[in-house]
Amino acid sequence: MYRQASPTLTGLLLLALLLSYGAAHAGDILPPPERVGPHSYAWVGPYGPPTRDNQGFRMNLGFVVGEQAVAVIDSGYGPAMAEAMLQHIRRITDRPVRYVINTNSQPHRIMGNPVFRRQGARILAAEAAVARMRDSGQQFAATVARVLERDPADIPIPRVPDELLSESRTIDLGDQVQVTVRPVGHAHTAGSSIVEVRPDGVVFAGDVLYRGRLLALLPVSRLEGWITSYDMLRDYPQATLFVPGHGEPGPLAAFEQPTYAYLTTLRDHMAAAAQEWIGLDEAIDGLDQSDWRELADFEALAGRNAHQAYLEFEGSDF
Repeated sequence: MYRQASPTLTGLLLLALLLSYGAAHAGDILPPPERVGPHSYAWVGPYGPPTRDNQGFRMNLGFVVGEQAVAVIDSGYGPAMAEAMLQHIRRITDRPVRYVINTNSQPHRIMGNPVFRRQGARILAAEAAVARMRDSGQQFAATVARVLERDPADIPIPRVPDELLSESRTIDLGDQVQVTVRPVGHAHTAGSSIVEVRPDGVVFAGDVLYRGRLLALLPVSRLEGWITSYDMLRDYPQATLFVPGHGEPGPLAAFEQPTYAYLTTLRDHMAAAAQEWIGLDEAIDGLDQSDWRELADFEALAGRNAHQAYLEFEGSDF
């Protein structure tokens, strides 16, 4: 005989249905992660800007699994993406996520921090990255809400990380799996960091490295510091696999043209223009960026990069 469900049972069933739908929807934000080392995984994002359609996924993220704990490299563009990351991690391991490493202060590196903090994770970042996280956090949250068309109340303002690094810090994840967080200075933003995974021979380089798309020079970037940060990567063995902030992983040689040669071209041209008192328009018109025309986002970024490089050297000249 048919028996009507009690209000309590109906509510529980509805809640389970909503949670199941939410989990599936969150999982759709990210593809399954790629295994890039014995203990290392990466989500390799597409190119282009963050949009409602891509839910902000257009960067690389990662995690490392040890015998005792998991370390996440960058927490994504908001809570929904961080939840999706957790779902994928749970399909691979039941080890607790105890660490999240923010490789810089960009929103797509930090806005998922609250989700992992609720899981008991400690958030680590270079000390020099904190000022921008703190001063621009409210703006970041508002931008994410606008881009994703979410209620601003759904996007928490990021807090200061739990551990601020001024020098390298090695974390033992168990069974001889270690991650070393190395602050590399003022590159794409102040307080850029890289993460070496041993024994995997993998380095998560964050936005120090770009491949496949034109890098973005921001008002908070510093060309000379970025070039110096890149040169630090030459310390690693030739067989090291580098996971960039954007683009496919590869050996360091794969990034010489799209990152290093582009940065040094911008620096050399605009430094000379500033020293010779060449005007902005003439300096930009005289910069040959044709070698990078085939990279994604070239049309959107090439002019802005040239303009920003000129302003950086014009300011330093005066």
